[in-house]
Amino acid sequence: MNPLLIQVINPNTSLAMTETIGMAARAVAATGTEIIAVSPSQGVPSIEGHFDEAIAAVGVLEQVKRGKAQGVDGHIIACFGDPGLLAAREVASKPVIGIAEAAMHMATLVATRFSIVTTLPRTVIIARHLLQRYGFEHHCAALHAIDLPVLALEQDSGIAQQKVREYCIQSLHQDGVGAIVLGCGGMADLAQALTRELAIPVIDGVSAAVKLIESLSALGLTTSKHGDLDYPVAKPLSGMFSTLR
Repeated sequence: MNPLLIQVINPNTSLAMTETIGMAARAVAATGTEIIAVSPSQGVPSIEGHFDEAIAAVGVLEQVKRGKAQGVDGHIIACFGDPGLLAAREVASKPVIGIAEAAMHMATLVATRFSIVTTLPRTVIIARHLLQRYGFEHHCAALHAIDLPVLALEQDSGIAQQKVREYCIQSLHQDGVGAIVLGCGGMADLAQALTRELAIPVIDGVSAAVKLIESLSALGLTTSKHGDLDYPVAKPLSGMFSTLR
């Protein structure tokens, strides 16, 4: 039996974060699952707003195209904004999972209410939009921002990681929740230790997405091509977008 090949796409250009995300994915991958962690060569070094997401979405589509050519069995968009998710599902022939949607789904399977801990205050608003889009708004008790940029998670000081821990503890004691969702791909390596310390599920969307793709593959399921997620309508693309076809 051929190994399952999963492409994990970090939509920003930070190689350190790509490595963090790849390690988190490999830590939960089943025997026989191979993880390919990639990131675009052009774009933004971190994703912290709608502008960043719009730029990152193009890089996501480029990587999906490359993964498709490699014959991967699924793609993960490892940014909590899920940039380009529906467009990627149109392009791909195998499942595409965004880590925000994956984490929110997993949280509702193990708790009736959850909170989200993310990076900057503006990303709280973006996460709230996703909650509404995915239908999880009434399951989320609170959203917290550590008020540090995404790339602070890659610094050696440990300040960002400590703030994530503090806000998770605060959420546990104040929000009345049964689970906590980590709202950034750069937090992927924190979930298991926090789950042990807090004794409640602390969910990282990268790990959740890996297990969802493994499950979909085992069930023989992929994205429906009947309706709006059918392959893009064939038409010429010009300029920098010509490589996406």
